[in-house]
Amino acid sequence: FMQVSQSKKKTGVIAPKRFVQRVKKQNELFRSYMHQDAHEFLNFLLNELVDILEKESSAAKDSPQSSSPEKVPNGPVQPLANGVKKEPPVTLVHKNFQGILTNETKCLRCETVTARDETFFDLSVDIEQNSSITSCLKNFSSTETLNAEDKFFCDKCCSLQEAQKRMKIKKAPHILVIHLKRFKYIEQLGRYKKLSYRVVFPMELKISSTSDDVDTEYSLFAVVVHVGSGPNHGHYVSLVKSHNHWLFFDDENVEMVEESTLQTFFGSSHEYSGNTDHGYILFYEGLGAKSLG
Repeated sequence: FMQVSQSKKKTGVIAPKRFVQRVKKQNELFRSYMHQDAHEFLNFLLNELVDILEKESSAAKDSPQSSSPEKVPNGPVQPLANGVKKEPPVTLVHKNFQGILTNETKCLRCETVTARDETFFDLSVDIEQNSSITSCLKNFSSTETLNAEDKFFCDKCCSLQEAQKRMKIKKAPHILVIHLKRFKYIEQLGRYKKLSYRVVFPMELKISSTSDDVDTEYSLFAVVVHVGSGPNHGHYVSLVKSHNHWLFFDDENVEMVEESTLQTFFGSSHEYSGNTDHGYILFYEGLGAKSLG
């Protein structure tokens, strides 16, 4: 990014050779010539950034100069009495990408509800043919009954009971990343298959969370597209909104496109269509919220 910002050229591209070398050094998964999954890479990148930022923050905190809490990059962390940190610092990644999910399980015998919170940087959602992101998110939060072999051990009943389980968004993130599960393991085939389903993703999206009574409004600003008919080969391109214009990035080729072009990446209504360019990872920004800085 420094190379991009300091470049004297008005146009052109910069090959990310040093970035790729660093990625290969950090993670052996990326050292081969095999095709890599963009969602796995995103998870690796965000978690690696968190580790680096947390180490930098604690190093700055431990140095003699940082006696005042203001000098810690991500804000003061309340120490415990014996000097053990209460919690890790909140990094730029957390501020922008982290949301909270609540996993609720209700025992159908005593009706006790057990809730467990977990954090997320992105949501992986199952997809169906001719559906929308809104319906995918509804299915993600739908109630599931646990019975037969999947019964839930209820602490109050002290036994296995039938229960209802559902996942809800407790706190919506500033940047909502939605990963469409386009690669599915098919038992009969004994391998993964790419689902080319048509899944409509809107420019504006509303989601409700349990911590805020109001719906959080989001605006689409980037899409990662998988080009190819199967999981073991293909290519990634991306579309990014910049200064109210959509830009299409395909390696070193960058061109401006109309917003309507995004509709061509919704997927295919028919199983065997020639279109292999499908939206895979969607990036939505919360409206009226703080920017990435």
